[in-house]
Amino acid sequence: MDREQLLTFERIVREGSFSKAARSLNIAQPTISARIQALEEAVGGQLFQRGGRGVTLTERGESFLPYARHALAILAEGVETARLTQSGQRGRVTLAAMQSLAEGFLAHSIARFYQTHPLVDVSLQIAHSDEIVAMLIDGVVKLGLIGYPFQDRNLRTLLRLREPMVLVLPALHPLAGCEDITLAELRQSKSPLFQVRWGSAIDSLLQSITIPGQPVIEVPFSTARHLLLHGLGAALLTRTTVSEELADGRLVAIRVRDVPTVYRDSALVTLAHGEPLPSALRDFITTLLDEAANSSAFIGLRYGDEIVGP
Repeated sequence: MDREQLLTFERIVREGSFSKAARSLNIAQPTISARIQALEEAVGGQLFQRGGRGVTLTERGESFLPYARHALAILAEGVETARLTQSGQRGRVTLAAMQSLAEGFLAHSIARFYQTHPLVDVSLQIAHSDEIVAMLIDGVVKLGLIGYPFQDRNLRTLLRLREPMVLVLPALHPLAGCEDITLAELRQSKSPLFQVRWGSAIDSLLQSITIPGQPVIEVPFSTARHLLLHGLGAALLTRTTVSEELADGRLVAIRVRDVPTVYRDSALVTLAHGEPLPSALRDFITTLLDEAANSSAFIGLRYGDEIVGP
């Protein structure tokens, strides 16, 4: 039993005769008869009662018709899905990312991707960099957003992102109205400086500017953001982690003149020796690239080895 036999059967039912079905399908009537004969052998008996100028369905044919039509519909859907998958309009994007990139930059990228690829499934998991590497190797996800640089030779860098760290304060902080401040002014404010672990370079800087007399408060960035929104403390964060709060004025970012700028580097990676990425994944990577390129939060943006940012 094949698609041509089912299509011929359904067309004869619709047209009411073998000859009309043959003209509709643009094939010879002997071919029509041969297909129906083969189909009747497959189902174990006659499907049509022949008589006069037309044909009618037998009881067997009546019972088989809805299944034949359902099978044709499923096959048509499968062909369309395969076509859309090849073009990137259907498929699945599986991604794991660090929490600090998931809520701003990545959320905006997913929303943008959905506008152009509404039929593509997207699965995002949040984890630490080493956990993301394990997910890639185990085949749980195809893409990962991890800290950069990394030492694992199993990975290939698709996109590199660099973000400057900024001092973030509550909107009602005494220093919130300043364009820039000194480290001494920050220390004099007696605000606790939350220590969020971003990497060795940033950890070293935080240790050097810890405010004397203030306890060390080491928290995840999401907790630091929550405390800042409640009017407490200061923290070195990336703009992407608090982009909405900075935009609506609940938090402010200030430059500390006598503290060197440090950067948080991350990378979009995939397996170095994996299969070629499907079209939907390639389109998603392009969306990430466009979102990053249009964001003022990132500098030194690279796509593979190509510099695409300032």
